[in-house]
Amino acid sequence: MSDSTRRGTAVVIGAGIAGLTAATSLSDAFEAVVVVDRDELPDGGRPRRGVPQGQHSHVLLVAGQRALEELFPGLGEELVAAGAQVFDSGADLHLYRLGAAWNPVHSGQPFVSMSRPLLEYTIRRRVEALPNVTVRPGTSVSGLGGADGRITEVLLEGTERLAADLVVDTTGRGSRSDRWLSALGYATPEVEEVKVNVGYVSRLYRHVPGDLDVKAAFVQPTPPAEKRIGAALLIEDDQWLVSVGGWHRDYPAATEEGFLQHADSLPDPIIAKLVRQAEPLTEPVAFQYPANRRRHFEAIEEVPAGYLALGDAICSFNPLYGQGMTCAAQEALALGRLLADHEGVTAELSRAFYQEAAGVLFVPWQAAIGGDFDYAETVGQRPYAAELFGRYSTQAQLAAQVSGEVRKVILSVQHLLVPPMALWEPSLTAEIVRAARHAPEGTEPEFGHGAYGRPLWTLEDRDAERIRAALREAGLPEFTDQQPGFAVEGGAPILVARLDGGDREDYAEVITAAGFTVTADPDDPTTLRAVA
Repeated sequence: MSDSTRRGTAVVIGAGIAGLTAATSLSDAFEAVVVVDRDELPDGGRPRRGVPQGQHSHVLLVAGQRALEELFPGLGEELVAAGAQVFDSGADLHLYRLGAAWNPVHSGQPFVSMSRPLLEYTIRRRVEALPNVTVRPGTSVSGLGGADGRITEVLLEGTERLAADLVVDTTGRGSRSDRWLSALGYATPEVEEVKVNVGYVSRLYRHVPGDLDVKAAFVQPTPPAEKRIGAALLIEDDQWLVSVGGWHRDYPAATEEGFLQHADSLPDPIIAKLVRQAEPLTEPVAFQYPANRRRHFEAIEEVPAGYLALGDAICSFNPLYGQGMTCAAQEALALGRLLADHEGVTAELSRAFYQEAAGVLFVPWQAAIGGDFDYAETVGQRPYAAELFGRYSTQAQLAAQVSGEVRKVILSVQHLLVPPMALWEPSLTAEIVRAARHAPEGTEPEFGHGAYGRPLWTLEDRDAERIRAALREAGLPEFTDQQPGFAVEGGAPILVARLDGGDREDYAEVITAAGFTVTADPDDPTTLRAVA
């Protein structure tokens, strides 16, 4: 957007992930963007008061990583340079759920793991470098001003007022905008809550080589009898970030004894093994979360122009599902697209944004509260057809314990890359019915193991391994466990990315000689499509 067509000033309230991503989208459409936050923002990746979850485990889903990369090109490389860990979300994660540890599978979906403060600080430096963005820490907001159906200013503590053509509220689940809007005579959204009373305790441990043979571990309960959960994530500075907790107040006290006892009680020993042998670097820190909370702005008929809520200020999820940052980034992208399509800052723009945001939130909201209703103690409105989808989801997860094909699709659904209905594809349904009957203990991959101990569960896994072997024999760069680059999603074609820009004709010749029909991918010049 040229300077001549940019709007005036946008004010973002809140300098967390949602506020920073919103500011980046706004910077393309406004002459000036001002981000205000009541905290004194730390210089470096350190926790701060206004982000109470900052000291706890965070998951940025693959869809969220892609959204942030679109907003901040090169962000992934910058995070890795700062110490963030990269691993395959299927092969390098020990996952225990429904009474068994799931067999590993190479998903081809690189996953970036870091602390929330490092992610926020890295993004904030990018935003502060934008020439038309100003970040004002230590600045508290007391209200909004406006008239005639439009918000026109932000009132700061004291007497200062910030004129604004658009105000974006990203102050989280504790947003006071309902009070601010109602004081000006505007309608406020209906609030939906699903009470879960989740809590957890976290602390950092020193990582040493060989303490675990994976880069992350999630231990999840079998509802409704079990409620306790544990997570260990390898993050920057050679540290494990470990959290243990549970649903409906089944979480420990923030003491060393409480933390260790809770880890010992988990249905899989991997977390307990880690914390019993590793050196603790911090004291246990507690966090409680009472309820999923969604404000239905999309249902308001008359919304004021010049005001939007975004991120947790619209919808705050049970944090155990790790969806919040991803949804905020996707909403920021949607806002940028709408600003490009709308000439002014109108009520129509606000309504269009809330409809877009509702679309972003639909699947993760249904997934989160659907999972929470596995417990009879959960209070709120149960999602439509939750019981039917819940039963089928259970069968799919049982199948994923032994079927690489099913696990890959479940991973794609969990990371918000494909819709849940991908699990209902006829070919996958047959695999789910078959694999769900398998006893997971001691089950071996159907086609054995390939190089680097790679399990080969399906015909496509086996064929991909044939391609890898042919590339190795020809001396062409191939992707390894540390750098996955084959997309094997349960059906032809197998997608093969050429590592380090290798010559397409060389790759095609070797793969053809291995017995495959090879064509160029029409959407990606670096990728070949191989069919056995």
